[in-house]
Amino acid sequence: MNVPSELKYTKEHEWISVEGDMATVGITDYAQSQLGDVVFVECETEGETLAAEEVFGTVEAVKTVSDMYLPVGGEVIEFNSTLETQPELVNKDPYGAGWMIKLKMSNPSELDDLLDADEYKKLI
Repeated sequence: MNVPSELKYTKEHEWISVEGDMATVGITDYAQSQLGDVVFVECETEGETLAAEEVFGTVEAVKTVSDMYLPVGGEVIEFNSTLETQPELVNKDPYGAGWMIKLKMSNPSELDDLLDADEYKKLI
């Protein structure tokens, strides 16, 4: 299981990468492997400001649909529109081309509540 050390993680299997007050969010390698083949990714919260742990979208696999939760609060700035035509990128490259949203964080101190790579490895 790939768990990059520079990222932060949630117990719901989302990852977050931070640059200044901007963050990129997706689901982990573990999450995509548990879901199976991803066939659809939906995010109807672009432009909205949400709190940490609120649902920002859904990911649909062959057998299930799962909600995705924000690791930290903020405004959803961008959805990875490439996933509309290539949802399989979530399976192939969950930490790269398969990212889900970009977020302008409201309160970067919420990052302190997330798991580091070692803590996340213990969880999975």
